[in-house]
Amino acid sequence: MYKILNGWFKQSRKLASPNYDLRPENTLIDAIIIHSISMPLACYEGDDISQLFTNQLDCDKAPSYAEVRGLKVSAHLLIRRTGELIQYVDLNLRAWHAGKSCLGHREKCNDFSIGIELEGTDQSVFETAQYDTLIEVVKALLIYFPHISKEHIVGHSDVAPGRKTDPGTGFDWDELFSRL
Repeated sequence: MYKILNGWFKQSRKLASPNYDLRPENTLIDAIIIHSISMPLACYEGDDISQLFTNQLDCDKAPSYAEVRGLKVSAHLLIRRTGELIQYVDLNLRAWHAGKSCLGHREKCNDFSIGIELEGTDQSVFETAQYDTLIEVVKALLIYFPHISKEHIVGHSDVAPGRKTDPGTGFDWDELFSRL
């Protein structure tokens, strides 16, 4: 069973990102936003995602990286294809993962959500090891943040429609919810 201690998963590899800030005062964390990411696209080797989230990415390394040059982004968590869990931001702080976003009538989803990146693309099928880790992570989050409801476990595409499409068609929502 995954454990959270002082905002950090005990089972995670910790790589602190500078890209975070305080949540607005008295904000209840009540949502999880699931994303997908790979760098470069469909490449699952190396540490480019971590380098992006820690402002260490060499943007001259790949032509597609020009679009992220100068961006300051992060997520709370990344689940690699192997199921490895990496944590960048204390869960109690605001990671910069959702951008311009809206869930129901509330904008600025970073204020009240946990951002989980899955290593993959909008079209990729995710690995069993990723689902195994994701299920354990979500179960621990539901205990740590009791205001999160299953209805507020959503994709980036749900909070930024027309702008984002992740986690994509390869993500199996039934697998996630049937195992919670």
